[in-house]
Amino acid sequence: MKRIFGWGRRLGAVLSDNRGGPWGPGGGDDGGSGGGGDGGGPRNPWGPRRRKPGRPAGEVTSLDEFLKKSRDRFGGGFGGGFSTGGRPYWLYGLIAFIALWMLFTSVHRIGPQQRGVVTLFGRYASTLRPGIGFSFPYPVGSVAKLDVEEIRNVEIPTGRGENLILTGDQNVIDLKYSVRWNIKSPELYLFRIANPDATISEVAESAMRAAVARVSLDDAIGAGRADIEQRVAQSMQQLLDAYGAGVQIQGVAIRESVPPPAVNDAFLEVSAAQQQAQSYMNDARAYALQQTARSQGEAAAFEKVYAEYRAAPEVTRRRMYYETMERVLSRVDTTIVEAPGVTPYLALPEIQRRALPAPQTQGGPAR
Repeated sequence: MKRIFGWGRRLGAVLSDNRGGPWGPGGGDDGGSGGGGDGGGPRNPWGPRRRKPGRPAGEVTSLDEFLKKSRDRFGGGFGGGFSTGGRPYWLYGLIAFIALWMLFTSVHRIGPQQRGVVTLFGRYASTLRPGIGFSFPYPVGSVAKLDVEEIRNVEIPTGRGENLILTGDQNVIDLKYSVRWNIKSPELYLFRIANPDATISEVAESAMRAAVARVSLDDAIGAGRADIEQRVAQSMQQLLDAYGAGVQIQGVAIRESVPPPAVNDAFLEVSAAQQQAQSYMNDARAYALQQTARSQGEAAAFEKVYAEYRAAPEVTRRRMYYETMERVLSRVDTTIVEAPGVTPYLALPEIQRRALPAPQTQGGPAR
C-alpha cells in the first residue's frame, strides 16, 4: 500500500508540473493553439525537449557532457594535461612496458635437454644450464636455446640419386648411408660452423670415400660393411673436432651397397656363382668332418679290441671268429660244414622231414 501511495504522489507532482495533464489544457506544441513553452501551454512529448534552467545552451545531451568531461580530463589532447595528481598517464604506461620488456627478455627457462647460449652485444658470454637463467635484456643481451640431446640424421645422398664410390680393387659401387649426430658443445656449434648439415655431409663423404678405397668390392658389399661404418665414424669425429664444430657423431649406417645399375645383372650372376661355390665348399667340409669323426670312432674301437687281443690272443681270435660266423650265417638258408669224418653236405631240410612221426592208418598200428 505504501508503494501505491508513493506512485500516486509522484503522478500528482507530474500533473501539477504540467498543469493538469501530460500535455496541459488544450494540447499542441510551442507554436500551436493553446500556447506552449514557458507560457503555460502543453508540452508535446514528440516536440523539442525543454532545457532545464541553468544548463548551458551548447550542451544538449548527456553524451556531449561525457565527451566534454573526457576532454577536460585529458587536457584537450595528449600533449598537455594527460595527468592525474600532476603526473602524466603515459609515463606509467612507459614504465610498465619497460618492466615487462625487461622481464621477458632477461629471465629464461632452460629445459632439461636444452642449453642456453648467452651473448652480450653479439659476443659469446656464457652458457646457461637447465633451470631458470638470467641475462641482460634485449638487444644488449640475448639467449639462444639449443637441444643438445636430440639425435639428428643426415642422409647421403639426398633423394634418389646415385653415390658412386671407387673401391680398393678398382670397382665401382653405389653406396647410400646415413649419419646420426647431436650437439656436444653449444657455443662451438653456434659460432664455428655456418651450416652444420652441409658441413657434416661433406665430412661424411670424404671419410666414406677414404674408407671404401682401402677395401675390396666383396668387403664393401658384404661382411666388411660394419668395419667400414666404424672407421668412417671415427674419422669424422676426428675431423670435426679439428674444426671445432661442437658435434658428436653417434654412428654411421650403410643402408644400401650395390653395383651400378649398368652392371647390376652381371654382378648378380657372379654373386650367384660365388654363393653356389661357397655352398659346395660347405657341403664338402661337412662330409669331410663326418668321415673324419667316423674314422676316429672306428680307430678307437679297434684300439680297444687290440688291447684285449694282446691280453689273450687265442680267446680273442676265437671270439672274433664266432661273432663273424654268426653275423654271416644268420643271413643264409644253406650251411656247409667241412670237418674231418663229417659229410661235407648236410641236408638240413631232409633231416627235419625224417624227424617228423609217420601218420597212423585206420586199421591200427602196423606190426
